[in-house]
Amino acid sequence: MGIHASPTCTLAFGDNGGAVGYLIGEENQGLVYMFAMMNEARLAVGLQGVAVSERAYQQAVAFAKERIQGAIPGKNGVAIIHHPDVRRMLMQMRALTEGARAMAYSALAHEDRAHKLEDQEQSRYHQRRVDLLTPLVKGWCTEISLEVASLGIQVHGGMGYVEETGAAQHLRDARILPIYEGTNGIQAMDLVGRKIARDQGLGAMELIKDLHPVLRESGDAGLTVIAESLSASLADLKESVEVLLSSAADENWAAPGAVAHNMLMLMGTCVAGAMLAKSAVAASKLQKADSGNPLFNSSKLTTANFFAEHVLPRTASYLAAVKAGSDSVMALDIDAF
Repeated sequence: MGIHASPTCTLAFGDNGGAVGYLIGEENQGLVYMFAMMNEARLAVGLQGVAVSERAYQQAVAFAKERIQGAIPGKNGVAIIHHPDVRRMLMQMRALTEGARAMAYSALAHEDRAHKLEDQEQSRYHQRRVDLLTPLVKGWCTEISLEVASLGIQVHGGMGYVEETGAAQHLRDARILPIYEGTNGIQAMDLVGRKIARDQGLGAMELIKDLHPVLRESGDAGLTVIAESLSASLADLKESVEVLLSSAADENWAAPGAVAHNMLMLMGTCVAGAMLAKSAVAASKLQKADSGNPLFNSSKLTTANFFAEHVLPRTASYLAAVKAGSDSVMALDIDAF
């Protein structure tokens, strides 16, 4: 499944008389400097997750439009894209991919502002958001790439497990992404430890506060389904942060690590849903003004509605797992594994 060829090389320094090393930056600050590079790499890996998801989706759609199988009322021998379960899988692939892309672009926009704004207070605000979103982009976007690539195989049916279609390649490509540049378990621990607990939830609550205008705008635009689902999801996110901070205060060393993955998936799902809601509001305004590409605007609204109905409800189950804590996670004796 893994890398079968690795075009790498070895550099040897000092074979003929030694080599000179030069200190870059301050002494003993190498790890700090390294993470500047590492965080860029984490955002890039998240974008790889978006890219693999998009390719898997495109290929699945193309296959579903040409594969003839089964019947629908009034017509025999139809392409499988007409079947509701295939349509469900394609919509799930599309919605997850668009949500991941929107969240990744949001993080990178905040990064631009953090670097370019001259107002230091505003710059620090945007940097806090980049810091918070980085583990989400790396973690959530790569986790959903596995789901999307796996669904792509399922849409192909048995042919998806045959090499000539290329569908399985997307899953193999996606599988390394949750491991690259710090596993997703490390991303989750970074989120709950450095990004939430360290500042007592300041950055997380700041994020939740900033997403509420999207909720109001969705309601004002008449996007009732999106507004109601996002409202419930934001409430789940707020409660999960409060539960996390409470467990940290109890000094239960295992609790943060036990709930970290579910916390990351909850926050990632909520933020991606909010970003899609924001895009749906924009599409709705364009549609009402008879502006832009009508098919694109309509498709964006449909995809955002699907995410609200079929993906955002996952936050409730993630919250339940966060609230469950570490008891059952750590209960089994090591010898019993």
